[in-house]
Amino acid sequence: MASSELWLVSAPGEKNANDAWDKLNRCTGNLSVNNKFNIPDLKVGTLDQLVGLSDDLGKLDSTAEVVTRKLVTYFGEVLEDDKSKLEENLTIGNKDMPSYVTKFQWEGAKYPLKQTLKVLSEIIAKQITQIDNDLKAKSVAYNNLKNTLASIDRKATGSLLTKDLADVVKADDFVLNSEYLQTILVVVPRLNIKEWEQRYSTFSSMVVPGSSRMISEKGEHCLYTVTLFKKVIDEFKNAARENKFIVRDFVYDEESLKAGKNERDKLVAEKQRQYAPLIRWLKINFGEIFAAYIHIKALRVFVESVLRYGLPVNFQAAVVEPSKGSQKKLRAELHKLYIHLDGSAAGPIDTFEDSPALMSLGVNEYYPYVFFKLNLDFISK
Repeated sequence: MASSELWLVSAPGEKNANDAWDKLNRCTGNLSVNNKFNIPDLKVGTLDQLVGLSDDLGKLDSTAEVVTRKLVTYFGEVLEDDKSKLEENLTIGNKDMPSYVTKFQWEGAKYPLKQTLKVLSEIIAKQITQIDNDLKAKSVAYNNLKNTLASIDRKATGSLLTKDLADVVKADDFVLNSEYLQTILVVVPRLNIKEWEQRYSTFSSMVVPGSSRMISEKGEHCLYTVTLFKKVIDEFKNAARENKFIVRDFVYDEESLKAGKNERDKLVAEKQRQYAPLIRWLKINFGEIFAAYIHIKALRVFVESVLRYGLPVNFQAAVVEPSKGSQKKLRAELHKLYIHLDGSAAGPIDTFEDSPALMSLGVNEYYPYVFFKLNLDFISK
């Protein structure tokens, strides 16, 4: 991927259409790679409408970025953080993010130019809300499935104290269909095996002698069976617990064990069934939300340029990609080129970023030209 930071810059146009563009390129030299940011002729409206829209678009811009980041983060989770796979799926049509921005073309079919700026912003806002709501619904459904499956798998792989014992035991380990007797399962610390084998029959008066045998070992524990009369099970459990032996709450039932295995198989099949359509939805809607996000940036550049430079509409917008480590020098060159546009910006280049007074007014990135930063770092490093 190209640079993850791009600058959207706009300056007044000149009589000769290419003069403003040529000046920008001469000024920036090898400090950046520049591309024209093509914004079509939009309906201007009144000054009051533009001022109100400027604030609304700022909020919409933030919302669009948040939803885009949310979608990309979730896309990464579904792909199980395979960053190479994620990057190849983050396309808009057939373009990657930097290409879409540097070769930006207004999508008139989605956002008709005959509409007012206000209506265009409302169309985009509605689209963003819809994608956000759909993302929430789809992620809840898929995550519930994934979490249920993960919970089953955790139980199957934990220690003998907590794991599901369905895969550990078999019918031969139990006395079945007896009116009086029941086989129970007891977890015994490996260090206490000798003590268990010597003492288990003393924990109650009605334990079947010689009925205990080890059926599994895992980590620091072993799993034993022991057969006793049903009426003394509670007494036996208490005595066992006092001696640090844990009786597992388990009753052997062939039908339940089969149902449990079938349930997992069904969940695995359902997860696989949902996976491909979810990936497809995420891919398509990344393209939709990112395109909406850049159209908001285009609207902001248009509105701010008209507010700054007046009518008739005549400005040159550009996508500026700073060369590595050149940001400060590039900023200084742009300042020199455009300082004449705004007398209030005549102080040193760092004044506006460092001035507490301006910061308190929320002005921490004010320049004599229209400027918006665009971060494309949607894939976390």
